[in-house]
Amino acid sequence: MALRVSALLCLLLLAGCARPPDGITLRFWAMGREAEVVGELVREFEAENPGIRVDVQNIPWTAAHEKLLTAYAAEGLPDICQLGNTWIPEFATLRSLTPLQPYVAASREVVPEDYFPGIWDTNVVEGQLVGIPWYVDTRLLFYRKDLLRQAGYDHPPRDWAEWERMNAALKQVIGANRYPVLMPLNEFEPQLSLALQQDDALLRDHDTRGNFESPGFRRALGFYANMFEQGWAPKMSETQISNVWDEFFRGFTVFYLSGPWNIREFRQRQPASLEGEWGTAPLPGPHGPGAGIAGGTSLVIFQSSQHKQAAWKLIEFLSRPAMQQRFHALIGDLPPRRSVWQSAALRDDPLAAAFGEQLERVKPTPKVLEWERIAQQMRVVTEQVVRGSLPQDKAVQQLDRQVDDILAKRRWIVEQQGAEAAR
Repeated sequence: MALRVSALLCLLLLAGCARPPDGITLRFWAMGREAEVVGELVREFEAENPGIRVDVQNIPWTAAHEKLLTAYAAEGLPDICQLGNTWIPEFATLRSLTPLQPYVAASREVVPEDYFPGIWDTNVVEGQLVGIPWYVDTRLLFYRKDLLRQAGYDHPPRDWAEWERMNAALKQVIGANRYPVLMPLNEFEPQLSLALQQDDALLRDHDTRGNFESPGFRRALGFYANMFEQGWAPKMSETQISNVWDEFFRGFTVFYLSGPWNIREFRQRQPASLEGEWGTAPLPGPHGPGAGIAGGTSLVIFQSSQHKQAAWKLIEFLSRPAMQQRFHALIGDLPPRRSVWQSAALRDDPLAAAFGEQLERVKPTPKVLEWERIAQQMRVVTEQVVRGSLPQDKAVQQLDRQVDDILAKRRWIVEQQGAEAAR
């Protein structure tokens, strides 16, 4: 009997030893199509790291911001998250993001010099690195080569003056009911892109006041508004256009400012007769190729995470050039690392090449948590200018007043910090 009990105890001990460790579960919040696709890559990460399981939750973009703020208030944030680059300053201000510089310094996978500088800079807030770029986007020109040839040009515009000459020539060719440029009035990205091409910053006094009365913004607003005054761009929002892809191929517009997601859309919708008759081009600037918006998303680790080292391992895995190539192949998102752009899929794609060139010149937007409100206010005021209800001089003055109001709390905090430092 004693022998049977001993044997049973040994079997139980062996069974206990054979059981895999409980391990840890990383909670990863991702948005939209990226959340659907990243699951395939995550399974490979789990195979490499058998002690780590990743629970990917798909958050709709329309609900993501509110859900993140609610989770912050309820102390329910995930371990790792995909954050839009314009949201990074907000969550950094809340002190909810883990500083990542110590992790990067010890990493063989994440190499800062391999990233587009303007994109990397979007993740540096008050001197702290708080995110790692995951994918990038920016705005540039999609254009019709055949219509441009009809106007006497065999290349896209390289500066503002040439763009205006092209627009004037195109208008003569395409007629009254078609337009050289499409810049929907419900978007702020076109005028923001033009503003970032200036030497003057959009905010001043340590980002506590608007700087829209500066010569640079006035110049950008004047150039933007002139597109509509000359009849080169329609005074329309995107909701008034039945289908931007069909209208582009129908010849309603020659130049359309948009992002990399539309490469796939235009390819899928192009008529066979127009294959090779459209392309992409970097944004022209005041005196040559111009800057653009540093868009995209980054991966962050929240301070509340109990598994920061495991979360960093996942960021390293998703940051590998091979994984970024796979991600681009699966979804078409553009990689933030320059070395990945040497892969055949990107190197040999003429439509992607313009984005690679533009990404070398992108600039981050002001790193304040109020930025999205400011950008929307800029859109509203510039639309009033285009529609003729507000002169440009009054518009920039009004915009500065409104932005100063939006930044009032930030200004008070900065002033208090300055007073304390002076004591």
